Amino acid sequence: MSDTITLPLTVFIVDDEEPARNRLKELLADCAAQFPLQLVGEAGNGQEALNKLEKISAEVVLLDIRMPQMDGIELARHLNKLTHPPVIIFTTAYDAYAIQAFEQRAIDYLLKPIRLGRLFKALSRARDSVPLRTEILQELTPEPRRNLSVHERGKVLLIPIEKVLYLRAELKYITVRTTEREYLLEESLNALEKEFAARFVRIHRNCLVARNAIAGFEKGGDEGESGWLLKLTGLEERLAISRRQMSIVKEIGR
Repeated sequence: MSDTITLPLTVFIVDDEEPARNRLKELLADCAAQFPLQLVGEAGNGQEALNKLEKISAEVVLLDIRMPQMDGIELARHLNKLTHPPVIIFTTAYDAYAIQAFEQRAIDYLLKPIRLGRLFKALSRARDSVPLRTEILQELTPEPRRNLSVHERGKVLLIPIEKVLYLRAELKYITVRTTEREYLLEESLNALEKEFAARFVRIHRNCLVARNAIAGFEKGGDEGESGWLLKLTGLEERLAISRRQMSIVKEIGR
């Protein structure tokens, strides 16, 4: 009878501080003496991590939460768009309230400074874990994302939220419009409105517009609408304003 071969657990590290990444690599080397695992890469920021994880197969990502430009929770949401999303183990120095929130949702986390025994336990559980649902990740932070993300041709594309002119619901997708092009996003328009309430305003039951992209208004809406159209900076396209949302014309008054 041949022995069963256990494939190593593939692990990727994301932390903006090199000493923290080095510490994790040392601990992983110690774990590897008792537990079959393989470090397949590391990254110092969210964009670098996304780029590498599209090409590298990692079953587990050790992910720092506090990072500039893109925090770990936002990155985890983007990683969920990968064809084979990894299991996330957060590394955090969060306060007790945040840790309690993680525990209530059965999310594994490692509290810095990270101990060998705790890392070993988390990795041992990872094989039986599943990727964290996007809805739960959204609940973990009150801060809106800096980027939306879409999956196109095997890649995860980041769309900086400041470049988005409008979000329009069409069938089961959201059309994300920038000056350059359109993207298709599978999210809820109502959830997007709540997350980005400070940036977008609703002009129709199926459309949110970036406040800073509004160039003015003109008459000419279809019958059944308010009779007003919204003009956008950088686009020839006009968007219909519903009767229910007519207050936007009075509020901005252009």
